[in-house]
Amino acid sequence: MAVVITVPICLLLTVAGLAVNGRAEALGDARTTRTEVGLSLRVQALVHQLQRERGLTNGLLGGEVEFRPTLAGTRKRVDTALRGMRHDSAVEGVIRQRLGRLTDIRASADRGTADRAATLTFYTTAIDALNAVDPMTEAAMRADRQLSDGLAALKELAAAKESVALERGLLNGVFADGAFHGHEYLTFTEVRATRVAALARFQQVATAPQRAALKHAFSTKDAQRATAYESRAEGAADGSVLRADAGTWWDAMTVLVDDLYAAQQSVGDDVRDRADRLSHDAETGLAACLVAGTLMAALVAGLAAFASRSLTRPLGALAEAAHDVARHRLPATMARIQQSPPDHVELLPPADAPDNPDAQLLGGAAEIAEVAASLRQVEHTALHLAAQQAGLRRNTTESLANLGRRNQNLVRRQLGLITRLEQQELDPDALAELFELDHLATRMRRNAESLLVLAGQNPPRPTAAPADGLEVVQSAVAEVEQYRRVLIATVEPVRVRGHAVADVAHLLAELIENGLTFSPPTEPVEVHGWYDTEDDTYCFAVVDHGVGMSEADKERAHARFADSREEALLSAPTRFLGHLVVGRLTHRLGEGTQVNLFDTTGGGLSALLALPGRLLAPAQDPSTAPPSARPTAVSSLLNGFRAGVARAEARPTQGASS
Repeated sequence: MAVVITVPICLLLTVAGLAVNGRAEALGDARTTRTEVGLSLRVQALVHQLQRERGLTNGLLGGEVEFRPTLAGTRKRVDTALRGMRHDSAVEGVIRQRLGRLTDIRASADRGTADRAATLTFYTTAIDALNAVDPMTEAAMRADRQLSDGLAALKELAAAKESVALERGLLNGVFADGAFHGHEYLTFTEVRATRVAALARFQQVATAPQRAALKHAFSTKDAQRATAYESRAEGAADGSVLRADAGTWWDAMTVLVDDLYAAQQSVGDDVRDRADRLSHDAETGLAACLVAGTLMAALVAGLAAFASRSLTRPLGALAEAAHDVARHRLPATMARIQQSPPDHVELLPPADAPDNPDAQLLGGAAEIAEVAASLRQVEHTALHLAAQQAGLRRNTTESLANLGRRNQNLVRRQLGLITRLEQQELDPDALAELFELDHLATRMRRNAESLLVLAGQNPPRPTAAPADGLEVVQSAVAEVEQYRRVLIATVEPVRVRGHAVADVAHLLAELIENGLTFSPPTEPVEVHGWYDTEDDTYCFAVVDHGVGMSEADKERAHARFADSREEALLSAPTRFLGHLVVGRLTHRLGEGTQVNLFDTTGGGLSALLALPGRLLAPAQDPSTAPPSARPTAVSSLLNGFRAGVARAEARPTQGASS
């Protein structure tokens, strides 16, 4: 039944959609054409004024100074047209590229220093570029045959008008000068040939009224007078002196150009009217198609609702069961599996699973029952995978911890052997090499401890006695590779409680190693320590002058510092495992311990470790007090740390998914 109903319904909807889409495309084409015709007419208005300015400028350069007042008014009209066109994206680039030197050309023409042929070429190139900006798209050309012919007629008439205007400007300078020079006569003949070809093409696509308007423009007395002047110019091919009044020629040709512009506007009005009619027809057709499509969609919806009534109840029950599995039962069971001890991972069904899952689907088809059974199978498979994943994660963590303990024991034995060799060695060179080997073993011990930290194990080297802050820093420096670059600056006296000494030294070593890695080999990494009496904390600062970190990277680093979940070890990129070690150690040191990053003045990164008062042991000498005055560097670090803490408190609290 579903197939019988669906196939014809889909066919009907497809036909309706194609009809609506076709009408929508026709409407879009019509509106686009109307907009483009308007832009084309505005471009031709600008071209008309530029053609007039070109002819007057050429006559002025030929010696006709009486053109100067008329030229000034024409320039104002050109500037007005340019201001109106600068925001049209289709011609903005052409105006900027081709008419950018218009002010300089005008100034040179006014001074009489401009070359007449170069000036004529400048204006002609700009006008050709504007005429070449044809906004008519294929959509406009295919919208209607009559509209297509009108657009073609408009284009050919623009080319013919440009030829007439160019001839006017060219001969205006020739008549003012009294003879042809250089290639001017060849240009004159080419312009006339272009005009004849454009008019011939116009006759092929123009309507009868449009051809009549063109014929009228070329039959006026001024047009005939201009033809007579052209005949004189044709007879001066040998460079002989031309006896012609440039002003009379200009006036006659200007009337002809204006008549052609009027004919061009008439053709443009016809094209625009045709585009408006097409747009109106397209809107009407689209409205009719939408109404028909709406009625058809309503009919289809009614049929679909009627046909699906026999399926809705069992499908609704199945969907409800699927939602319950996805949102409640499956997540709760997976959480129990992941939180259970390693030896008690069992695939028990959810506590709220129904006794008879098929009871809710009574009345449904056999296919619905099969889907329900498949859903239960998916749930069972997901639980099985969750149990396997939990076991795999625990096995991975235990394997890492086992390897870490083995490495730690081997490194401890190795350090003991190296210490004995150092005590027995008398050769200074060999002793220096043993010291280097001792340093490498110490770094290996820190790496093994990092592995244990990531695996969630307790540190293998507890310290019962408190240690001085400087000793903690020195212990941390001894565990990094480039320890010679570490500069222990001002470290105010402090006593760190014994149970925290190893973790604080390890944490400082990770921060120092990071600073050494991301700073130039010639730059030292500084370590400072001071009391912050306002917060009753002791701060260690690791300052480098390296590449630093972006704000986004610092945000992510702070998120890793605050993340103590077991899953983070398996999901975080390996190059950020050091951040996880810092976060685990900070979490193990307890509440009040903070690690914060901020920019170093002059470039680089500063890491601040703040230890709360509960991790500090009383001083051996009760009279000892923190110094009242600190170096400027320490004061600036303290201010930076407080600002970093303020920014950290302003950030949203990281959730379990951080």
